[in-house]
Amino acid sequence: MAITAAMVKELRERTGSGMMECKKALVETDGDIEAAVEMMRKAGLAKADKKAGRVAAEGLLGVAVAADGKSAAVVEINCETDFVSKGDDFQGFVQAVTDLALVAKPADAEALKAAEMNGKSVDDARQELVAKIGENIQVRRCQVVDAAGAVSCYQHGTRIAVLVDLEGGDAELGKDIAMHIAASKPVCVDETGVPAELLEKEREIVTAQAKESGKPDNIVEKMVEGRMKKYLQEITLVGQPFVKDPDQTVEKLLASKGAKVVSFVRYEVGEGIEKKQENFADEVMAQVKGS
Repeated sequence: MAITAAMVKELRERTGSGMMECKKALVETDGDIEAAVEMMRKAGLAKADKKAGRVAAEGLLGVAVAADGKSAAVVEINCETDFVSKGDDFQGFVQAVTDLALVAKPADAEALKAAEMNGKSVDDARQELVAKIGENIQVRRCQVVDAAGAVSCYQHGTRIAVLVDLEGGDAELGKDIAMHIAASKPVCVDETGVPAELLEKEREIVTAQAKESGKPDNIVEKMVEGRMKKYLQEITLVGQPFVKDPDQTVEKLLASKGAKVVSFVRYEVGEGIEKKQENFADEVMAQVKGS
C-alpha cells in the first residue's frame, strides 16, 4: 500500500514522533494507522524501560494555586539534562501534571502517576514523552497543601519552590516567609516537628565533641544542652534570623503581625539524587580509545 503524506501527518499528530519514524512504522504495518500507533507505543515503552536506570537529576518544579488561594500543589519532574528541561514538550508536561495534581489531590507521586490525564494515565504520558525526547523522565514527588489559612508561594527560578500555609498576616508577609524558607532551608516550623532520629544523631555528635574538651560531666552536659539549643534555632523556621532583618527571628516577626505558619513545603530540583560525576578529559580519552 502506498504511504501518503497525509497518513504520515496523521500518525505524527497522534504519536508526536518524527516523520521518518512514522513513515517506517506505516511501511511495516502496510499503511494500517491503528497498527502503526500500537507498534510505536510498544516501541516507546521499550525505550522508556531501557532509559529508566539512567540518572535524572535535572528537571522542573511545577506549582499550581487554586483561584481562592486555599490550596496549592507542587510537583517535581526530573529529566537527564538542563537542555531538555527548557524544551516546550517537557515544560508542557510538567504544567499539565501539576494542574492535574491540584484537582486530583493525590496522596503521593505513585497516586499521581496513576491519575488520568487526557484519556491516559500520567505514567503512560510520561513513557510516551521518554520515547519522543530520548531521556529518562521521572515524576519524582508531589505535595498538595489544603490550607488552614491561605497559601503563599514563591519560586526561585525553576529550581526552588516553596508553599506556605499562613494563618493571619497578609500576602506580603506570606511571600516574605516563603522567600526566607527558600533561602534558609529550615527543616520544620518549630521544635515539635524535628524528627527524633535527627535530634538523636546531632546529640551524639555534640556530646562526643564536648567530651573531647576534658571538662567534668556536669559541664559537658551544659555544653551539650547549649549546643542543642543553638542547633534547634538553626534548623527550625521560627528560630532562624529573618533574612530581611537578621536582628529579629521569624518567630518575632510572625508575632508582630499576629500570624502563624501552620506548615510549609520546600522543594529543590534534584536534591537527594546522587549525580554521576563526569570527567570530561577521561570521557574524551575513552572515546578516542574506543574509536
